[in-house]
Amino acid sequence: MKYIKAWLAVVGLLAAFILIAPAPAQAAPYCGITWGSLAKTAGSASNATAANVRAGQHACFDRLVVDLQGQANGYTVEYVTEVVRPGSGVAVPVRGAADLKITVKAPAYTSSGAASYTPANRNELVNTAGYATFRQVALAGSFEGTTTLALGVRARLPFTAFVLNGPGNTSRIIIDVAHRW
Repeated sequence: MKYIKAWLAVVGLLAAFILIAPAPAQAAPYCGITWGSLAKTAGSASNATAANVRAGQHACFDRLVVDLQGQANGYTVEYVTEVVRPGSGVAVPVRGAADLKITVKAPAYTSSGAASYTPANRNELVNTAGYATFRQVALAGSFEGTTTLALGVRARLPFTAFVLNGPGNTSRIIIDVAHRW
């Protein structure tokens, strides 16, 4: 009986500790990022033309920049099962566990039909070796006034997209993808 009372006392103390112990604090968002992974879209078509694609690494995210000649404001960025070439529907395979389809509402050709952006290798627009999140950037194509890029990323991670205008008559569409949730 003495052991049962001692055992009940220990169980009672443990139960009391569990009930009064403070709940663990909620983890702060990674680097303060609260973007989410749902599709982002803005703006409309413009007379701007795609001029270049480049990327950079930051402490909390990888950044893709689409340089445009002219003032652009339209894009759609979304996770898809696979990115396809506009007009033909042929899949554009990219490395990574998730595919971001980036549709820039501006063509990669001028009003006279000349190419405004001609990458050396449409399947490797940017060298992503050593990036925390990016795995591959490919040009899917430019069709009917829009340019589509395929961005292969490590996983379905939070991202944001926005437009920066200037300097002069140029603009940039920026896509940032977080390194983690």
